[in-house]
Amino acid sequence: MPTFRTGPRTRLLGAAAALTALLAVTGCSSGGGSQAQDDPDQKITLTVNLFSDFGYADLYKQYEQQHPNITIKENRADMGAHHQNLQAHLLAGSGTADVEAIEIGQVAGFQAQAPKFVNFLENGVDAGQWVPSKTAPASSADGKVLFGLGTDMGGMALCYRSDLFKAAGLPTDRDQVSALLSDWKAYAATGKKFLADSPNKDVRWFDSGGNLFSAVIAQAPTGFYDAAGKPVVTENPAVRQAFDLVAGAIKDGESAGIQAFTPAWDTGFQKSQFATVACPAWMSYEFKANPPTDGGTWDMARIPGGGGNWGGSYLSVPKSGKHTKAATELAKWLTAPEQEAKLFTEKGYFPSDQALWSQPDIANHTDPLFNNAPTGKIFSQSAKDLKPQPLGAHGAEIGTALGNALTSIEQGKTDADGAWKKALADVANIVG
Repeated sequence: MPTFRTGPRTRLLGAAAALTALLAVTGCSSGGGSQAQDDPDQKITLTVNLFSDFGYADLYKQYEQQHPNITIKENRADMGAHHQNLQAHLLAGSGTADVEAIEIGQVAGFQAQAPKFVNFLENGVDAGQWVPSKTAPASSADGKVLFGLGTDMGGMALCYRSDLFKAAGLPTDRDQVSALLSDWKAYAATGKKFLADSPNKDVRWFDSGGNLFSAVIAQAPTGFYDAAGKPVVTENPAVRQAFDLVAGAIKDGESAGIQAFTPAWDTGFQKSQFATVACPAWMSYEFKANPPTDGGTWDMARIPGGGGNWGGSYLSVPKSGKHTKAATELAKWLTAPEQEAKLFTEKGYFPSDQALWSQPDIANHTDPLFNNAPTGKIFSQSAKDLKPQPLGAHGAEIGTALGNALTSIEQGKTDADGAWKKALADVANIVG
C-alpha cells in the first residue's frame, strides 16, 4: 500500500527499539488462535497493524455494519518499526495483530517465515486475482503458501506543473510532455532547459534526488537483487547508471534538495519549489493535502521510460493472532475487487487486482486534481508495461542508503564519487 509519510527512504529501527515502540503504540493480541472464533455471534475486536493510512476508515465502518459482532481497531507505526516489530513477534510466537500489513520492499524478508502466516490458498483465495509478479514475493519459495494479499500497486506517472512549464516555454499538453520526456536522459536534459528559461529562478526541476532515484531504478529489469536473491548493487550497472544520472542532475542544479515525505517537502508542494515529481499512484495523497498556494495547477503525463512500480503492499494474517479465521475473512474482503476499485476512485490507490485494470470505471477514471488527467489509463498502462524486478530481504534499507548518499550531494557534503563509495560501504554493512 502507500509508502508515503515513510517511503523507501525510511531508516529501519533496531529490533529492541522497535519492540519498545510497538508496545507503546499498539494493543495487539498476545496469544494463539481463539477457540471460539468460529462462533458468528461472539463479540470480537480485530486488530489491524499498518505503517501508514491505507484509506480503510470507511471500509471498516461498512464491514462492521455487515458484521455486528466485529469491531476493528487500527494501529499505525513508522514503517521501519512496524516491520521490525512484526519480525520480532513472529520469532517470539506472540504479540502480532490479527491483520498485519507488509510493504513490497519488505516482503521478501518474510518469505522464510511463510509457515507462520495463514495460507490464503487454503482459505478460498484465487491467486489469479493478481499478476504473478504480485503474488510471487508474498509466497513461500515452493509457491504452496500465499501469505500476503495484494492491496495497491505503485504504478508510476510524472506529475508536472503545467503553469510553470508554460512560463518556461515548455509544452503543457500531457501527450506532448510525455513525448518530450520519453526517457530519463531526455528528462534531465529538459530540466537544464527549464532552469535556463524559467522566469522564476527559485523553482527547481524536481523535488529530491532520492525520490527521483527510486523512480529510475524501479524500471530496471534487475535492481538491488538478482533472481536468486543475491545482492547485486556493485555488479549491476543499472544501479550505478541510475545513481550517476540523478547525481548529474543534482550537480546541474535541477534538484530542490527536499527529502520526500518530510514537512519541508509538503511546503515544497505548497510554495511551488519544484516543477515535476515522479509520482506513483499512492502519492496523490500528497497533492491533495498540499495544493499550491499560488493557484498553480498540476497535470500528469506518462513516466519517462514507461512502466515501473514503486511501492504497494500486502495484508497478512499471522497464525499467532487471536482471531485468525475472522481476520482472514476481513483481509480477503479488504482486498476484494469491489473494495480495491473504491479505494482508487475515492482515494487514488491503484488496485493490484489485474481484472480491474480494464474495467471502464477504472480505465476511464479521471482526476480533477490533475486537470482531469486520465489517471486510470495512465496507471493501468504503467501496470501493464511493468517488468517485474527481483526483490530481496533488505531492498528498502539499500534504497535508503543510496538515497542518503544522493542527499549528501545535495547538501554539498561530497561529490558523486564520494557519495557512491559511502553508499557501497553502507550497503555492505546492511547485507553483511
